[in-house]
Amino acid sequence: MTLITDQSTAWPQTPAYADAQALALIERCLAGEESAYVALYNQYATMIYRLNMSLLQNKEDAEEVLQDSFAYAFRKLADYDPNKSAFKTWLYRIAVSRCRNKRRRKWLPTFSLNQLTSRDVTDHETPSPDEALNLSEKQQIVWDALQKLSPKLRETAVLRYYQGLAYAEIGQILGIPTKTAESRMRLAHKALRELLAEVIE
Repeated sequence: MTLITDQSTAWPQTPAYADAQALALIERCLAGEESAYVALYNQYATMIYRLNMSLLQNKEDAEEVLQDSFAYAFRKLADYDPNKSAFKTWLYRIAVSRCRNKRRRKWLPTFSLNQLTSRDVTDHETPSPDEALNLSEKQQIVWDALQKLSPKLRETAVLRYYQGLAYAEIGQILGIPTKTAESRMRLAHKALRELLAEVIE
């Protein structure tokens, strides 16, 4: 992986999305400290890998996208603007873009069925023992339903349910307004409930 050296930053004293630890590591990276690249990778790699797995459902693909995402992020590190988004959000955006090119219609439902059937899509109820026994089967049912959603709705649902992201952050990652992210989630939730109606009964 090619590292970037001897670049400078011109951030204001208090960026809109201030993360002191991340910004300090980025500054060290841009100053040419290889250990800072390692530290930055170690801090965020697990998070990005889990996202990749949730979208690709394939370990090799997830690992490949992980490496590709960080290689790109390190090449473009000087372009990161903490006044536009958090560093985590910036990384998510890079990874999602690469997952879109890699997934070939593969999606992983990693949330329980009761999350989809509850009135409030933000609820995270714990399934009963009986429900837990059937969770794998139910996840497959949800998987089949997700395949029938448009790519935009599937993507929003995965980021919301699996990653647990706020709508504002989903909007930043997908390059859409917060209200659009909320609207897509409502549409996805409604469509999934309709698709799963027979199963729920």
